[in-house]
Amino acid sequence: MKKQDISDAQVNYVYLSIGSNLGNRLHFLEKSKYLLEAQNVKIVKTSSYYESESWPDPSFPKFINSVLLIKTKLNQFELFKLIKSIEKKLGRKSAPQNHPRNCDIDILDFNGKFIKLNRGSINLEIPHPRMHNRNFVLMPLFEVCKNWSHPKLKKNIVKLLSNLKKKNLRSIKVI
Repeated sequence: MKKQDISDAQVNYVYLSIGSNLGNRLHFLEKSKYLLEAQNVKIVKTSSYYESESWPDPSFPKFINSVLLIKTKLNQFELFKLIKSIEKKLGRKSAPQNHPRNCDIDILDFNGKFIKLNRGSINLEIPHPRMHNRNFVLMPLFEVCKNWSHPKLKKNIVKLLSNLKKKNLRSIKVI
């Protein structure tokens, strides 16, 4: 049996969703990955880029999304603060929920656990509370991990995908 390194025991495996529907969308996604790695976040696996209509208002510009599997020593709160700082660095402004943005980064899964954190003005729920209804999250997540299971709902990703409306599955494309 291989002796486990202490530092390995402190590593967290996290799935992130990254998206953009303003400006040079691919540039913002690539830049967000670069900024994560610049903060010692190791990207283990990346899905393809998927283009989909803006949700819930399809009149907004189309989104490009991807899912990343990362390895980090940051805890969930530290990671949340980091991704918010990256969004801000990439020009994300305060706007109504679901409005167009340069960069959106969400924590989908943190070590396969259900987590609810409240610290000051920050309310964090992992997995993302609406991810199981979103084709632009589930399709790239399936590409990265075909046997992923939702920590709170206890359903595997194949089941979650099969629960989506066929229209939602057809409206997303790999670019």
